[in-house]
Amino acid sequence: MSHGHAADESPLHAKVLTVSDGVFHGARDDTGGRGLAAHLAKHGFEVVDHQVTQDGADEVAAKLTEMSDGFAGLIVTTGGTGFAPRDQTPEGTRAVVEREAPGIAEAMRLISPFGRLSRGICGIRGGTIICNTPGSPKGTVEQIDAVIDVLPHAIRLLNSDPTDH
Repeated sequence: MSHGHAADESPLHAKVLTVSDGVFHGARDDTGGRGLAAHLAKHGFEVVDHQVTQDGADEVAAKLTEMSDGFAGLIVTTGGTGFAPRDQTPEGTRAVVEREAPGIAEAMRLISPFGRLSRGICGIRGGTIICNTPGSPKGTVEQIDAVIDVLPHAIRLLNSDPTDH
């Protein structure tokens, strides 16, 4: 019946943003974004949007602004968090978030030695929590897994749903 959730609890909504020049221009398959969307769905999120943008701080900021306007839920980006010159997802994210959530980003980085190479940030814009994850299909799922247990609570706190905490 109920899987540990109150019957009147609204489903949690999520959106995925794939940040990749290759995927944007049709040269690469979006395995990371699709895998991330499926993983979120498996963990009880209703994925209501999945978009793709090219690399670059301005592109990411514009897309995140559009996707988070009036949205209550989670946006997870995949791609653009590394050290390559075009990896500017954190800069684009930082430009739009109102408050950062460093504890979430730190927990995501701790999952593996390669996590230390992720410059991803997490933060809040309106009723939306935005989390950056790496572009690799394995990395994006591993990093979101590190915090998926606390995200529903965080989203409900942000949107002032009564919680039993």
